[in-house]
Amino acid sequence: MSDARFDSSVTTTCGYCGVGCRLEAHARSGRVVSITPAADGPANHGHTCLKGRFAHQFSRSRERLTTPLIREDGVLRAASWEEALERIAAELGRIRSAHGPDAIAGLASSRATNEDCWAMQRMMRAAIGTNNIDNCSRVCHSPTSFALRKALGYSGATGSFSDIEAAGAAIIIGANPTEGHPVAGARIKQAALRGLRLVTIDPRRIELSDHAEVHLAPRPGTNAAVVLGLAHVAWRDGLADRAFIDARTEGFGAFEELLGLYDPHAVQDITGVPAGDLERAAHVYGEATEASILWGLGVTEHKYGSEVVQLICGLALMTGKVGRPGSALLPLRGQNNVQGSSDMGALPDTYSGYRRVDDEDVARAFEAAWGTTLSRRPGMKIPEMFDAAIAGDLKAMYIFGEDVAQTDPNTSHVIHALDSLEFLVCQDIFETETTRYADVVLPASSFLEKTGTFTNAERRIQLVGAAIEPPGQARTDFDILRAVSGALGHDMALAGPEEAMAEIASLTPEFAGVTYPRLGRRGLQWPVEADGTDAPILYADAFHRDGGRAHIAALPYKEPGDAADEEFPLVLVTGRRLEHYNAGTMTRRTGNLELMDRDWLEIHPDDAARLWITDGDTVSVRSRVGRIEIGARVTERIEPGHVFTAFHFPEVRTNLLIGSSADVNTSCPEYKVVAVDVRPVTEEPAQTPALAAS
Repeated sequence: MSDARFDSSVTTTCGYCGVGCRLEAHARSGRVVSITPAADGPANHGHTCLKGRFAHQFSRSRERLTTPLIREDGVLRAASWEEALERIAAELGRIRSAHGPDAIAGLASSRATNEDCWAMQRMMRAAIGTNNIDNCSRVCHSPTSFALRKALGYSGATGSFSDIEAAGAAIIIGANPTEGHPVAGARIKQAALRGLRLVTIDPRRIELSDHAEVHLAPRPGTNAAVVLGLAHVAWRDGLADRAFIDARTEGFGAFEELLGLYDPHAVQDITGVPAGDLERAAHVYGEATEASILWGLGVTEHKYGSEVVQLICGLALMTGKVGRPGSALLPLRGQNNVQGSSDMGALPDTYSGYRRVDDEDVARAFEAAWGTTLSRRPGMKIPEMFDAAIAGDLKAMYIFGEDVAQTDPNTSHVIHALDSLEFLVCQDIFETETTRYADVVLPASSFLEKTGTFTNAERRIQLVGAAIEPPGQARTDFDILRAVSGALGHDMALAGPEEAMAEIASLTPEFAGVTYPRLGRRGLQWPVEADGTDAPILYADAFHRDGGRAHIAALPYKEPGDAADEEFPLVLVTGRRLEHYNAGTMTRRTGNLELMDRDWLEIHPDDAARLWITDGDTVSVRSRVGRIEIGARVTERIEPGHVFTAFHFPEVRTNLLIGSSADVNTSCPEYKVVAVDVRPVTEEPAQTPALAAS
């Protein structure tokens, strides 16, 4: 039924976190004026959070980019689209001719649609000729993708958020759903109130810990020992499923031998988790007929994050809790389309569906479809791009929808890399910390101004609908990428996003049956068969690996990349707040800024008293690579010896503190274990954060 208050209403999918809430966007006079949750949204069931419902004012912010910008005499000036495209084609063409295509790299956006990311990776591979393409999953859930593929076969959750309601128990490790994924967090809380037995594992006492039967607070960087300890107790106390292990897994013999080293008291020595609490947690999970495990960046953003995810898979496999309603492995993806951007092949070593670029049959199929020759050489990951730029080997970058100068670790190193480039293109909706270094800035579209699809944390592909037009001369991201590719000499010959999805389906087995009409209002969970049949639950009968068996990896606990010492006696953990999202580019331009207008450092009362810090003091936080100043908040939510903050405000520059330690398999930065020194700020004038880095 139409509503006289609005000119139009469009059903779309939220552009914030990975829950994938379905929304109704209501427009009047070319502006989105209200958002309400869609009653039939499969992930949100008629609910949404304060970001999805209220944080849409950014779309009409006066700070929106509305015209292309070109740097001239050190200053960005307004330019026409023709001039901007000519400049991009000329500079990238010059660099490619002089240094080869691998002197150019691109970053796709995990906030953009599947079709946008498809166009971006196609442009880099077919128009430029390089596999130097990556996306922000590199700095968040690349360890999850790596581990799930190694252990089970597919790079995605094994079930759905509905498994929360079907479970008798659940473990939440390294995630804070009520703040980072509020609608999923609310579903977990409601399930706990109805009897779900909950275990929370985090150095902070998160809100859901108040509803948990057991809360474990391990030292940062010791997740592997905790999971091995849970597995030890499950095996020791007869909670494992030997029939499942024998019939459907491989590698358990070595895993069983390893478990002998991780009895509860040994784990207590490593992690600080009381042995009795570890045993209780193992029984909560192991005794449930159906139980799920959910995890987030508190697992992945570690030196051995990919190994911990493999151990989590091992715990689920040894107890037979995979492939049934209520027994799911559910990674809580951070950005709205971080799953989809990787599914689409916006990665340096794989095409869509995670098929390697050096697989000859796969490469030939893409060459035939795109009418060009493609490189078989895997490209650079994001950290390698920055290193190569500083070394002089990478000459140009095309950064689409990512503010790497704020969100990526070791900010000083990132800025040095951006400064070292001969040419930088940024495609975004606002000027950001990264556009400060750009030679061309292209005005792009928000999720409210485009059509296409997002893939949420359940592997659910859902339609995105345009409620309004991009402002001024801004264009949709798909149109921009198609135009840039054409200017570089590769005509994609795709009329729009729906035709792009048809190409995706023709080249990607997991998307074979995906069409916009089939997606409808509820979406489909890949893999989708040619007849449109989708897969809400994976691995009911077999795993997607050779032989159909899952692999249980015997991976011991290893020390994290950083640790507290006399000079840096506290450990910093970073994360997110309810009111803001990621770099804050969107939420800081909405009423959410009134709810939270600055960030703060959480510190335990014992540490605060020892350091002469009182609530509200400005403190200096110094790591091995940088220094910032921030207000302190004294709270018992954080464990003694640890401090916590987020990275939503660019003036704080939290990531100046993060060093180069990264996951051993994926190069995901170790944001979650940073040794720091914290002390009150003296009366001396403070350095600005940008200058405080050592």
